[in-house]
Amino acid sequence: MVTTSSTINRILIADDQPDVLEALRMLLKVEGYQVETVKSPAAALKAIEASDFALVLLDLNYTRDTTSGAEGLDLLAKVQTIDATLPVVVMTAWATVDLAVEAMRRGAKDFFTKPWDNPRLLSIVKNQIELGSAVRAYRRLEEENQLLRTKNGPTLIAQSAAMRPVLEVISRVGPADANVLITGENGTGKGIIAQALHAVSTRASGSLISVNMGGLPEGIFESELFGHVRGAFTDAKTDRAGRFELADGGTLFLDEIGNIPLTQQAKMLRTLERGEFERVGSSKTHRVNVRLVSATNADLQAEVSAGRFRQNLLFRLNTIHIHLPPLRERHEDIPLLAQHFLKQHLARYRKPVTGFEPAAIEAMQRYPWPGNVRELDHAIERGVLMATTKAIRTADLGLNAASASPSLDQMSLEEVEAHLIKRTLARCDGNARKAADNLGLSRSAFYRRLEKYGL
Repeated sequence: MVTTSSTINRILIADDQPDVLEALRMLLKVEGYQVETVKSPAAALKAIEASDFALVLLDLNYTRDTTSGAEGLDLLAKVQTIDATLPVVVMTAWATVDLAVEAMRRGAKDFFTKPWDNPRLLSIVKNQIELGSAVRAYRRLEEENQLLRTKNGPTLIAQSAAMRPVLEVISRVGPADANVLITGENGTGKGIIAQALHAVSTRASGSLISVNMGGLPEGIFESELFGHVRGAFTDAKTDRAGRFELADGGTLFLDEIGNIPLTQQAKMLRTLERGEFERVGSSKTHRVNVRLVSATNADLQAEVSAGRFRQNLLFRLNTIHIHLPPLRERHEDIPLLAQHFLKQHLARYRKPVTGFEPAAIEAMQRYPWPGNVRELDHAIERGVLMATTKAIRTADLGLNAASASPSLDQMSLEEVEAHLIKRTLARCDGNARKAADNLGLSRSAFYRRLEKYGL
């Protein structure tokens, strides 16, 4: 099913009563919808097979004096066989509300009673078309996004205008060996972009080795990156290859590159310029062929001006620059990302959840997401765990709790620490180095806490 701009306004109404069809047609036409009407299940199936619709309004009974709903339930099943993503809303009389509930159990998205309330009906139509559009867009991205066709490629969900420049740069420079610097706030998905670059590169069959530079204590920096030989220091009981060596022939992803100590930057620069290094405790020179992808939430040019980062190292890292927008600037992607995370967490927790209530989708699109995509992932996981119905509700997501200032006397020590880190990061505009300084923490200690609290 391909959703086009014309599809999103097309509604099919199936009912055997001419006055019902005409009343609904006139109501929806005034609201800008294109309406097609049919009087039988057979005609409804023929219309769905011939054309694309954004929504089906389906009566449950078609034979005179029949109230069992069997015809409608059978039609619902056949519609789902033709197009599982097409939302169906059933129509019922007050006396058969239980039947409508059974239809929802079998896959209908909502119902309304005859006679209907116009505002409620229009609200249902609007919400279900939007939700259906999001589901279809996500399915289409899964099937058609060329970045996902790579066997080991990441799930890169990006349909918004703000993300188009990112996709274009990945498409152009991904196959090349140029070094790439990815910038953006914490949680925007810099690691996913690094995976995408590797997946579409000529090095895709090689290794993608990742290292969080912010979490490396200065004492083990060289050992982690360049390796060591037995006896180089107290705990060096065997020879060990470093990250550069492990990434030979592939891609090395250095996350939080802005946290490299100034004393180590010269050694990093030499490796990037010459492709060579020595393991700690050895004079033997190793040569590697590595494509470097780096990421940071810091302003490296400001770090250069402050004397904390080498200008020549920045030149080496910044051959190509990709800036990731925050989630609050990617509203179109929020329903798609929510569907993606929902699918992941349902597979993990095996909960009988089928989707989101329309109000939950609206709440997610209003929420500012200070933690970006990572926070959305955590909210969906919480929603899956907390849900007591088949549709995740706004309260299940915990967005109000996340945005409110909790009472300190009701929090555990860990919750207080996590809350303080969040507030400090927000005050420092997401600059991890500045936040660590304000809290009196070393960079490695600060990053260990970010990982611990999922920030």
